[in-house]
Amino acid sequence: MPQKNVRLEVMQFLEKDVDKFVDDFLIPVEKIWQPSDLLPNSESEHFFDELKELREIAKDLPYDFWVVLVGDTITEEALPTYEAWLMDVEGVDNVERNGWSKWVRQWTGEENRHGDLLNKYLYLSGRVNMREVEMTTHHLINDGFDIGTGRDPYKNFVYTSFQELATYISHNRVSQIAKQYGDKKLSKLCKMIAGDEMRHHHAYSEFVNQIFKVDPSEMMLAFQYMMKQKITMPAVFLRESGEKISTAFEEFSNSAQKIGVYTAADYVDILRKLTEKWEIDKITNLTAEAEKARDYLMKLPDRMAKISERLVLPDETKIFKWVEPALSR
Repeated sequence: MPQKNVRLEVMQFLEKDVDKFVDDFLIPVEKIWQPSDLLPNSESEHFFDELKELREIAKDLPYDFWVVLVGDTITEEALPTYEAWLMDVEGVDNVERNGWSKWVRQWTGEENRHGDLLNKYLYLSGRVNMREVEMTTHHLINDGFDIGTGRDPYKNFVYTSFQELATYISHNRVSQIAKQYGDKKLSKLCKMIAGDEMRHHHAYSEFVNQIFKVDPSEMMLAFQYMMKQKITMPAVFLRESGEKISTAFEEFSNSAQKIGVYTAADYVDILRKLTEKWEIDKITNLTAEAEKARDYLMKLPDRMAKISERLVLPDETKIFKWVEPALSR
């Protein structure tokens, strides 16, 4: 039987548990926070006072911080790309409106709040060129992305397990930096987003854990495949207005490294965490090829740690169209 059919059978087998996954890892609409809970209330007579305070505190936040916050916002705003990609994964099959498509729709509903919240904060802050931000988001959605997973659910769930933890780290660190600069409101809203990302990480990593139980060798090979080609961030095709070939993502990543929001060491740490979470050293009944894949994965964090130690960042920070005009006024 072709392996892709085995994957489909595994997805159909796990589908019976999707309602439990939804209950365990997602929060009902009426109970979860909404963006308006965390921003100045436009219906309140105190709105303009709150807005003035938000804008005054925002002036103290440094340039690289704004670059990272804008990049994080754009990444969250490109959600239509991610939903379309997940809906096309083998076994999800939105046409049937099955359990997996239910998961993707409800996960999307939670994720949608993140871009809404960050976008509104940026708009109210007065510190960024919103038209440039919006054009970059528009380009990112137009361009789409290719993370090397195809329609393979095993590879896709490795990706989401990794990526959700990476976004947790990024939003949580932004929250910590905002707090250091006295911006309690921004700190709180980034912390709330980070909390969602951690729940989603637990969900996707549990999907992988369940697959390891029923198809261990192929799941191990999928894990190896994703780590060999390296995890590509969702905003890898980031570009500013007027650009066709862009270094924007690389420059955004440099800013994130400089202020310690997301670093090469974090990438290695996530790999270690996933290896431990899935207990790949204890998995049995592997084929010879999968055993070799396990050996590769077990040694990989130490190898990558040595490489990350040699990373040298440029001294200069790129001046982005998103931020520079607003901060130069």
